[in-house]
Amino acid sequence: MRNKFTKLKTARGRTNSSARWLSRQLNDPYVKKAKMLNYRSRAAFKIIEIDEKFKIFKKNQLIIDLGAAPGGWSQIAALKNPDNILALDLLEIEEIEGVKFIQQDFTDPNIIKIIDDILEKDFHNRKKCDIIMSDMAHNTCGDVATDHLRIIALLEECLDFAVKFLKPGGIFIGKTFQGGSDQELLKRFKDNFKIVKHFKPKSSRKESKENYIVALDFKKISNTTSHL
Repeated sequence: MRNKFTKLKTARGRTNSSARWLSRQLNDPYVKKAKMLNYRSRAAFKIIEIDEKFKIFKKNQLIIDLGAAPGGWSQIAALKNPDNILALDLLEIEEIEGVKFIQQDFTDPNIIKIIDDILEKDFHNRKKCDIIMSDMAHNTCGDVATDHLRIIALLEECLDFAVKFLKPGGIFIGKTFQGGSDQELLKRFKDNFKIVKHFKPKSSRKESKENYIVALDFKKISNTTSHL
């Protein structure tokens, strides 16, 4: 009876959707495991699975994490590669050991100079990075067409950033959704990377349509024009 009472008390005054979200969080084994391991979020397990599948993390890599809050991906990357992680987000995050964080919009028109200055000052004047990763996603509004356009636009902005800052042979990881990456954008990935894969981690909730593009071996060509 005690568990039942706790559940009812927790859900009081909430909308049905928020009550479902809370119940899912309380019963999610990855949420529980993340707390036990002191990970910032359950999303940490997604990048762990991506690394296990594609062997992306190696020593002495420079890694940029776009939309890093609350810091789960940066935290795992720093365990593999301490002091070589630059994290950006519009939201402030608590300090993560081995991670340089800036509260910054990665689409800022001045982003190239901002990143160049940071790489010179804090990363021994390294000009390009080995991995750009992003677990960002727009909040859905419920309109399928609008949500699709938002997903594509954000992923393409991440790709534009990657083309500017990746070194040849570099890796890009970004979130998309089933049915969320159109053929024109997929062609851009294939034009810029030798290998492009889709991957859904087991730690991604079964009901979620999220998916990840893992693009390997950046070609370093001049195709930087946005198509949206």
